Amino acid sequence: MNGGREEARSLRAGFAVAIAALLATVWAGCAAPRAVLGRHEFQRPEMGLPFRIVLYAPDGTSATNAAEAAFARIAELNSSLSDYDDASELSRLSRTSGTGQAVPVGRDLWNVLAKAAQVSRASDGAFDITVGPLVQLWKRARRQRELPAPALLATAKASVGWDAVVLDPARRTAMLTLPKMRLDPGGIAKGYALDEAAKVLRARGVDRFLVSGGGDMVAGGPPPGRRGWRVEVGVYDTDGAPAPRFVSLRDHALATSGDQFQRVEIGGVRYSHIVDPRTGIGLTDHSLVTMLAPDGITADAVSKVVSVAGPGRGLSLLKRFPGVEAFVVRRPDGIVEERSSPGFGRWTER
Repeated sequence: MNGGREEARSLRAGFAVAIAALLATVWAGCAAPRAVLGRHEFQRPEMGLPFRIVLYAPDGTSATNAAEAAFARIAELNSSLSDYDDASELSRLSRTSGTGQAVPVGRDLWNVLAKAAQVSRASDGAFDITVGPLVQLWKRARRQRELPAPALLATAKASVGWDAVVLDPARRTAMLTLPKMRLDPGGIAKGYALDEAAKVLRARGVDRFLVSGGGDMVAGGPPPGRRGWRVEVGVYDTDGAPAPRFVSLRDHALATSGDQFQRVEIGGVRYSHIVDPRTGIGLTDHSLVTMLAPDGITADAVSKVVSVAGPGRGLSLLKRFPGVEAFVVRRPDGIVEERSSPGFGRWTER
């Protein structure tokens, strides 16, 4: 009799397993199919630049809502970080320079100032957010096609110095210790804005996207069926330039730096809009730097480091910035050359 009971229990157990397997098959067949993601593209001027968002979402409404929220975040940042808007938080801070006043700053301005200080320290001053007085001189030089007067350069340089920005993390205050300082976030704020826009998209459930502004970009997950976003780099505007390359970008940032569009030729010398904060002179090395980094703010700022320091010193400084890779095209003595960091090739499409 014990054997009969054991056999019955075994049969019941086998029957239960079969029913469970059958129900699992039915439920799997009835499960809702995965949403088909469609491509959506949006563009809007922000921060004086065209910003573009390409994303994949299940419907137009969710795509539009996510993009609108991202653009709104960029606009919010402009009201804090703009050096053109006299009412911005950054402009108000600049007006306190030389007063000995420690000014409480908001989270976004603090993040940018703290990152700027980190990059300046690591680059031995090749990056400097206080370069504003010199940049203003060179903007005038480009308009009037004449070099800044030496006396004006000397006066402007006296108001420039990254270590003259004193930050107090405990109180979240900033103090500009030199008179007539003017912060210029042009080499860092755009990257921060791209990072923040990417955060907004992810918070809205959008994981596959590419946000770009003025040649810089932050990528999330790739388009469906692709391993990354295909991005052209190294487009160099000179005779004999090498063919452009393509990188496959995902969950990473890319920034470019160079004098492709903003420059002036004076006395047969080509001067970039990028100013070396250590000399006060616009760069004369006709170069194009492409930077890859884990986030936009790092890519944006460190691309200026390599431009200012030059490819030799600049590429050697990259070891101070984990996860960063660079590709440089330049033309010294009329000969086009390419140089890159050791890990850049891993991102290149073949």
